[in-house]
Amino acid sequence: MNIQIFGKNKCFDTQKAERWFKERKIPYQRIDLLKFGMSKGEFASVKKAVGGLEGLIDPKSKDYERSFIAYLASEQAKEEKLMEYPSLFRTPVVRNGKQATVGYCPDVWESWK
Repeated sequence: MNIQIFGKNKCFDTQKAERWFKERKIPYQRIDLLKFGMSKGEFASVKKAVGGLEGLIDPKSKDYERSFIAYLASEQAKEEKLMEYPSLFRTPVVRNGKQATVGYCPDVWESWK
C-alpha cells in the first residue's frame, strides 16, 4: 500500500484519518494541502476515483463564497478555482494508488488491506 493523506493541519477528520493508519501501523505520507496543494495528475486520479468534482468541494470552506466557485458554469473553471484555492477541498483526501476517498472513511480503508 502507498497511502497519501492530503489534509489541512486544523482539520479534525484529517487527524482522525492519520490516527486510524497509525493505530494499524500502516505507513502513509501526509501532504499539507494548503501548503503544497495537489498536482494535476493526483487531482485527476482522485476525481476519477471519487466519481467527479462535486464530492471534492467543501461548501463549508471559508473560501467557498470568496472564490465564487458555486457560480461557475464549466467544470474546467471549477477545477482551476479548486487548484487556486486548495482550502476548498473536502478533507482528508486519502489515496491508495488509483483508489481514493474523501472524508473519514475507515470502512473503505479497511478493504484496501
